[in-house]
Amino acid sequence: MKKTCQGASLILMLFFLFFTGCKEKMMELKANDSFLPMQIGNLWFINSANYTEITDTVSINKKLFYKFYSLVGGDAISISYLRIDEQNRLIEGYPTAPLKTYLKADFNANKGDKFFTTGQKDYNDNEVTVVQKTDTEMTFDFDMVYHPNLKGHPYSVKYIKGKGFPGKWKKLKINNIVLQN
Repeated sequence: MKKTCQGASLILMLFFLFFTGCKEKMMELKANDSFLPMQIGNLWFINSANYTEITDTVSINKKLFYKFYSLVGGDAISISYLRIDEQNRLIEGYPTAPLKTYLKADFNANKGDKFFTTGQKDYNDNEVTVVQKTDTEMTFDFDMVYHPNLKGHPYSVKYIKGKGFPGKWKKLKINNIVLQN
């Protein structure tokens, strides 16, 4: 009886290790398929005065958002709360305005597709156009079409699959893996 229990325990333990090991690999592959991998600890680092790091998560309107903390020039701080929804769209929200969200990217869109960030037809509502899309990169142009002085002067935002933000990073840490740039 004792040998049978030990054998069953060993088989059960091997079975558990096999399936949890497979689950981690599948999660790792899925994260690498993202144009903006999101995990606490992800880091895009140029130097101690210029970097972005995912530092926390927060629930906004019952949805999980990741907190992106950026330091620019050593004294300017930017905090964004981002998530990728079920339709593979990048959504920005803020705890101080839980019912308001911004559509920052649609990774399922095709080159030439257009969408608006809020649909409110105000200064914050940008017309977004997919200007470049490959299997590994996607670029969006944002035009502030409802702003009298900035309309017609779009700015671009690019994402790289598996890395997120492009740049000459001194350190790039994605999902606990330090990548060489």
